[in-house]
Amino acid sequence: MQPGSTYHLFNHANGWENLFCEDKNYDFFLGRLSIHVLPVAHIYAYCLMPNHFHLLLKIKDEDVLTNHFKLKNENIPEEEIVSSTNKNAKQDLLKRKVSKSFSNFFNSYTQAFNKMYERKGSLFMPNMKREEVVNEGSFCKVIHYIHTNPVHHKFVEKIDMWSHSSYKIFLSKSSTKLEREYTLDVFGGLDWFIKYHQQPIDPKNKWLDF
Repeated sequence: MQPGSTYHLFNHANGWENLFCEDKNYDFFLGRLSIHVLPVAHIYAYCLMPNHFHLLLKIKDEDVLTNHFKLKNENIPEEEIVSSTNKNAKQDLLKRKVSKSFSNFFNSYTQAFNKMYERKGSLFMPNMKREEVVNEGSFCKVIHYIHTNPVHHKFVEKIDMWSHSSYKIFLSKSSTKLEREYTLDVFGGLDWFIKYHQQPIDPKNKWLDF
């Protein structure tokens, strides 16, 4: 994933299994997300369903990632990694390290899940799906889709009835690690955020099969 770019990420459990069996699984997943992904990405929205999840996030900029990963400790000399002639090498290295952060996230959750439920093997589908979000219109549509996912799958009748999405965080004043203020600004404020989410689910939405 490219530094500075915004993505809708989604993945599914392997086969017919679930990713989350109890409420504490959802909490643990978010804790692992905070540890492994938050240092490399700004998180805008999420929804955790029993057998899959959705995230909307932005990979942090090159300078922030470079400082976080301390590239001077890599095999490539620092003076080379920051030079204009090696810009592609730097970007490739950053993308690999971001990918490793996500891999560590999934592996740490899987290892804990396997230990708790006495299972073995992979838990997630091997290739996480992603789609770049390139404008504010798509940004709003993706967040609306993410938050309406439990309604689409008929787990609840209303968005605010599902406990494992970020929707109610936006209605709250409590502390959060989400980019709440930025997100609400894109929607035009809290009132417009709520009105936008009152729209019916678009049956032509290309993500509905997931």
